[in-house]
Amino acid sequence: QVQLVESGGGLVQAGGSLRLSCAASGRTFSNNAMGWFRQAPGKEREFVAAISWLGRTIYADSVKGRFTISRDNAKNTVYLQMNSLKAEDTAVYYCAAGPTPGSYNYTGLFSGPPPDIGDRFRSWGQGTQVTVSS
Repeated sequence: QVQLVESGGGLVQAGGSLRLSCAASGRTFSNNAMGWFRQAPGKEREFVAAISWLGRTIYADSVKGRFTISRDNAKNTVYLQMNSLKAEDTAVYYCAAGPTPGSYNYTGLFSGPPPDIGDRFRSWGQGTQVTVSS
């Protein structure tokens, strides 16, 4: 089992940038898909971005062109570069480990995203707060 710890959140003005990091401890996440999710006050958790072991990516429409997810498997670390931040990006951001290639839950993961994508991820981190002022 892998443990995940997010960092890099903070307060930034609209139009600014932040880079979030997700460090894994314990068992390495190997070929797991990795994802970022966020939850704003009073709102449901929503998908942000996901990346496969080899670097295939998918993004929510709301962040396409602004956010970039990446991973360094040797360092057991996943990143989320956030540019052109908007007030609506304010939320707690969570990192999570997802399914492995060949598993049922991997099917269609990078062709959607599927509505149940959040249910396909496990080993959630504690979250890091991102606040964007306007």
